[in-house]
This record gives sequence, C-alpha cells and structure tokens, in this order.
Amino acid sequence: MPLSIEERERFLAEPHVGALSVASGEEDRAPVTVPIWYGYEPGGELWITTERDSRKAQLIAAAGRFSVMVDRVAPTVRYVSVEGEVVSVEPSTDTELKDMTERYLAPEAAAAYMKDVLPTLGPSVTIRLRPKRWLSADMGVVG
Repeated sequence: MPLSIEERERFLAEPHVGALSVASGEEDRAPVTVPIWYGYEPGGELWITTERDSRKAQLIAAAGRFSVMVDRVAPTVRYVSVEGEVVSVEPSTDTELKDMTERYLAPEAAAAYMKDVLPTLGPSVTIRLRPKRWLSADMGVVG
C-alpha cells in the first residue's frame, strides 16, 4: 500500500543507506547505481556529499538529476524512492561532513572516520536535490 506524504517523508528522514541512481550517459548502459549516505528533513531537499571529482559527481552534473531509493525489511518491507532535479552543488562544509558522518556512525566510529578517512579523500561537494517524483509502499499493509 502506498505511504502517505507524511509517512514517506518521515521514512526518508531516517538514516537508511540509500541506493543512488544517475544516468550513465552511455546509450548502451543502464544508470549507475551506488550506495550512498544522504540527509533529508521532511519538506526539504535531499542532500549528499561526495568527492568533487568522482564519477558520481560528474554524472550528476551532466544529468542534472538523480534518484535515491531507501528500504527496510522489518517489521515489514517498506521503501521510498525519490527523484528530482539538482538545485545546488557547493563545496562541502566541515559541518556537513561531520553531520553526515555522525548520522550514520556511532560516536567512536564517527570520530575515527573523520580523523582517519576523511583526510584521505579529495575535496567534497554537497549536492542538493529537490524531490519531484515519489514512489513508496509498505508491502505488509493490505487494503
């Protein structure tokens, strides 16, 4: 059964690992799909951080849009998929990188990631998407 607007936005706001899809730009290839950490607050824009020179960032810049799907399996199978246009691409701030890391990792792991991993990555950008099209369902709800 489809989720209400409020249910789908609340579900998307939870810290699921998403699957990001973006056009590959190649006629004989399917979209590129990769796991992604993301941020979202109900009614707002979905945002991701990624290395500025990554293939993902280049493909998103070329396409001007992407989609993200999140799901869970318990207590019932539920998913939300959102697609939209890129509204901004800006250098990531330290606060954005910290917020994203702490959204997904326990405090000790987040501190270690920020100390040991982030410095090894290239410059990051924060890409914001304005949700335009949604698909959602709770497969355990009948009716």
